[in-house]
Amino acid sequence: MATPARTTRIRAWLLEGLTDRRHQQQQHPETAHEGKPWYRVMCLTGLDYFSTLGYQPGIAALAAGLLSPLATIVLVLLTLFGALPVYRRVAQESPNGEGSIAMLERLLSFWKGKLFVLTLLGFAATDFLITITLSAADATAHLVENPHLTSTLHGHEVMITLILIGLLGAVFLKGFSEAIGLAVALVASYLLLNAVVVAVGLWQVATEPHVVTDWSEALTAEHGNPFMMIAIALIVFPKLALGLSGFETGVAVMPHVQGEPGDTEADPAGRIRGTKKLLTTAAIIMSVFLICSSFITTLLIPAEEFKSGGEANGRALAYLAHEYLGSAFGTVYDISTILILWFAGSSAMAGLLNLMPRYLPRYGMAPHWARALRPMVIVFTLIAFLVTWIFNADVDAQGGAYATGVLVLITSAAVAVTIAARRARERGWTIAFGVISAVFIYTTAVNVIERPDGVKIGACFIAGIMALSLLSRLARVFELRVTDVELDDMAQRFIRDTATRTIRFIANEPDNRDKAEYREKIDQIRADNDTPTGDDFVFVEVTVLDPSEFEAGLRVRGEVMHDRYRVLTLESSSVPNALAALLLHVRDETGQRPHIYFEWTEGNPLTNFLRFFLFGQGEVAPVTREVLREAEPDRARRPHVHAG
Repeated sequence: MATPARTTRIRAWLLEGLTDRRHQQQQHPETAHEGKPWYRVMCLTGLDYFSTLGYQPGIAALAAGLLSPLATIVLVLLTLFGALPVYRRVAQESPNGEGSIAMLERLLSFWKGKLFVLTLLGFAATDFLITITLSAADATAHLVENPHLTSTLHGHEVMITLILIGLLGAVFLKGFSEAIGLAVALVASYLLLNAVVVAVGLWQVATEPHVVTDWSEALTAEHGNPFMMIAIALIVFPKLALGLSGFETGVAVMPHVQGEPGDTEADPAGRIRGTKKLLTTAAIIMSVFLICSSFITTLLIPAEEFKSGGEANGRALAYLAHEYLGSAFGTVYDISTILILWFAGSSAMAGLLNLMPRYLPRYGMAPHWARALRPMVIVFTLIAFLVTWIFNADVDAQGGAYATGVLVLITSAAVAVTIAARRARERGWTIAFGVISAVFIYTTAVNVIERPDGVKIGACFIAGIMALSLLSRLARVFELRVTDVELDDMAQRFIRDTATRTIRFIANEPDNRDKAEYREKIDQIRADNDTPTGDDFVFVEVTVLDPSEFEAGLRVRGEVMHDRYRVLTLESSSVPNALAALLLHVRDETGQRPHIYFEWTEGNPLTNFLRFFLFGQGEVAPVTREVLREAEPDRARRPHVHAG
């Protein structure tokens, strides 16, 4: 049984860096990352994007059969003329790496915006988590199918995949720092080995022309004329959507890209240009490999080898490496593939750890420990274990869920840039992005219909995030969530004037704000609370802006109404939290415990609490007192709350 001291040490280790992670990016954005040339940062994207070559050709062959090369060409056209222009615009609109989710968040407000973002976060979690599990499963496939190891490891795929995921989690628990230099070495060696395999494959096709003849005859026999082939390719290409993976990551790594001397945080023009080069170069490289790899694997590998249990299942290019370049080269290729797939999982885990804390704590929809890295690593690792067990570490079975996550994010990005172009009155781009959005909506819909398991997994993540988020928000409802308080000159004067005597505030819900309203309010407070007639009061009025927000600063403005009544006006997402923050600030500034006076709220207490939870108003007096009680445990230092 763990001793209290040991438990405390474990807790401190788990929550290490909790406060620093909360404010690091806001306070020191200019020192958060050391800039690197765009072509080096591209390799961070490549960990996710280029590593799909490990399994994409095999999945394409299973999905499209003999039409795999034609369907891949359609996918490449969508990549170069659809996804690439969209994400070049995303990079321009969100130059600090926020991505399309942040763009859409700015377009929607209140609870509908929060719920929409939570939905997208569910699909993003699907994308990143399935990246981890699918990459680990494919790394296992390359390990198990190696001729030197297959007899020993065959049948233990799930256990090996779980071990790989566990080791990935252990790396992050120890402390993980994205090493661009290592990413460059891994990606460069992997692309070089793939270039050798593709070149040898093309040479085999050129020297054995009968394979092309056999393929074309089989196509004609199966699908008839070329127009029918093209039509079917247009229908089946959504099944190949895994080849679009990596664009969201390409935007996420923007803060790493080295800018130019004139760049500022507000206008990083050089960083944007570098990121656009990164996205374009990565898309062109990947497009070439996708077309060539689908062509040679379809022509040179027997169809039965792509199926589950076949030697090319999940490792088509590795099959060709062993077949035409020998066991030694094939083993080197397997090692390179396993390593890059490993780091693809690392990139996805880093994406999760950067994405979730960016939104959920700010919405009040995650507990305090969600700001710390290690507890979140444990949570994501356990979820990855569960997904691996459910899918039995099968690469093909996870393809649908992965493609769904990728396509939903790309579709949301296309819609976001369409709206951005429309708001900028760019008619040509609005039409172009609108057409691209329609194509991606079609692609996503077809993928969901053909492989509903993807949207089911996404729905599970969405439901889990929604439920945990609302429970967390409910658990933290009485938390003081004002990050800072700033008073203007007039408000500071009011506080200084009243600091020499008892400080008394009246919480007032503004109506007409005429002289009669303030006079009658004072008379009522005096009658209800029997306060001395000589004491004066300062009115406090809170305007609720967006009740769905959780954390924000508080700005206090002072004004004199009708040449007599002093009024402090506040804008916040919650009336009780704003009042509690003001009282604590006044106490700290003056050394006095201020008094605040309320009327009891009429109506059902439960209804009033729900009004407070959803709309920031309702049962104000007891909630203000409860917020103060949680924020200040010492009763002798707690401001006074009166309700009459």
